[in-house]
Amino acid sequence: MPEAAYKIVDAAEWRAAIAEGRYDGAPVDLADGYIHMSAEAQLAETARRHFAGRSDLLLLTVDLSRFGDDLVWEPSRGADLFPHLYAPLPVSAVTASRAFSVTTDGEMAFEDDQ
Repeated sequence: MPEAAYKIVDAAEWRAAIAEGRYDGAPVDLADGYIHMSAEAQLAETARRHFAGRSDLLLLTVDLSRFGDDLVWEPSRGADLFPHLYAPLPVSAVTASRAFSVTTDGEMAFEDDQ
C-alpha cells in the first residue's frame, strides 16, 4: 500500500484542527465514523464528486506510516480500496498542505500553480 494518502479539507476546519493538534473530521467523516482519505490516483474523482464548485480548500498529504490498525483500506467507489482512518488525524501526521479550489466542472486548481 502507498506510504501517503490525501485528505481534502475546508481551510477553516484545518485551521481549527491545528489549534487542537488533531482533526476529528468533516461532517461526513463524523457521520460515517472514520476519516475519508484518497490514494493519489483517486484524488481527482474525489474532488469532482464531493467538492465541485468549492474554494478555500486544502489538500493534505498524510503520512500513513503513523497509523497501525486504525487505518483500514476498504472498498468504496468502483470497488477501489480507499484509506479510512478510524481515529482522529494528528496534525503531526500531515507532511504537506496545498491551497486549492475545485471548478464547477470538477477540475482541481492549485493556488501555487497560478
